[in-house]
Amino acid sequence: MGNDLAAFAKENGVKYFMISYTDLFSGQRAKLVPAQAISDMQKDGAGFAGFATWLDLTPAHPDMLAVPDPNSVIQLPWKPEVAWVAANCIMDDKEVGQAPRNTLKRLIAEAAADGMHVKTGVEAEFFLISPDGKAISDEYDTASKPCYDQQAVMRRYDVIAEICDHMLALGWGAYQNDHEDANGQFEMNWAFDHALPTADKHSFFKFMVKSIAEKHGLRATFMPKPFQGLTGNGCHAHISVWDETGKTNVFADNSMELGLSAKGKNFLGGIMKHASALAAITNPTVNSYKRINAPRTISGATWAPNTVTWTGNNRTHMVRVPGPGRFELRLPDGAANPYLLQAVIIAAGLDGIRSKADPGKRYDIDMYQLGHTVTDAPKLPLNLLDALREFDHDKSLKAALGEEFSSAYLKLKQQEWNSYASHFTQWERDHTLDI
Repeated sequence: MGNDLAAFAKENGVKYFMISYTDLFSGQRAKLVPAQAISDMQKDGAGFAGFATWLDLTPAHPDMLAVPDPNSVIQLPWKPEVAWVAANCIMDDKEVGQAPRNTLKRLIAEAAADGMHVKTGVEAEFFLISPDGKAISDEYDTASKPCYDQQAVMRRYDVIAEICDHMLALGWGAYQNDHEDANGQFEMNWAFDHALPTADKHSFFKFMVKSIAEKHGLRATFMPKPFQGLTGNGCHAHISVWDETGKTNVFADNSMELGLSAKGKNFLGGIMKHASALAAITNPTVNSYKRINAPRTISGATWAPNTVTWTGNNRTHMVRVPGPGRFELRLPDGAANPYLLQAVIIAAGLDGIRSKADPGKRYDIDMYQLGHTVTDAPKLPLNLLDALREFDHDKSLKAALGEEFSSAYLKLKQQEWNSYASHFTQWERDHTLDI
């Protein structure tokens, strides 16, 4: 990708750029900039009032400048006259430490300094629902086991195929699409990549899916648990680490258990060591804990963990090792911030490698049937408040993510929890009105 956005616009017929950044609550914020002005914006950035978004800033702070990263530019396949470009947040000529993309970039640089390049793939599940958000969009999608339902995926062919066509045109290496385990739920997969491009693609994917759904008169949601009794939206992450050449997977060692090298096991050990704390990042909303602590769903399984355990090729645990040289973290959900998800994986993994962390005992049981027999593994947090407390107590993880970020995140998320806790619900009226 060239470094000159003005030249990119001229070559590709782009009239406008969306200079976009993602705030702490995963809100995508953008300014629509005409191509004629993009040269100045590329140099100086587009100005934002940071306080007006979910960042820990005040109205008295100076302008926050979003400086576009030309390596991330994506021409909107459904509106080619517009291009989206991820931006890095700057204030007073310094990077805004709490900004999610800046946090990720710093950790990527830290890993690279140790000769490690993290590559990841994400599985971002979503529902196609009615515009008012009250029901799934397909009235005929009613099977008790709807996963991979052939008819149901074809009834939404126009939406799914359009999104997949766009991913193919963008060169993402899209390779499969399916109806997932809940009625109205879908998953679309594309090739893994280095952590920053994966985060940018993940961010754009959410924007694209919502846009195409709206174009078809529907609504898409990545909410972790939008419907009681149905499987929630996960965002499983597949993780590997490569050397400086990008050709050697340092997690792969066929002489080791499950083909996972000593360094790979230490990285996994860091994930296990910090699991309860990193849940505050990977499962960042009140609703997230309706998914990871859910009762059995209509399909028979939640497909979500509630205990800190790892295994081989077994989907009932928090981490599975499906093959040599990588592992899958099944904890994150659809609300996870695309940049913070990658950042916290790298932070926990680097700590695991540096401390030679042991991931602990491997379990190969069906956790949904026999999980009660595991008494020596931590349970995941029961709610967002517990997760925030775990994160606050994990001093090494907070330091790895950066004190400015950690402080801002905890402050705003605590405010969110307080807002939720003070909200009166119908449940309270139903159960305590006559007490």
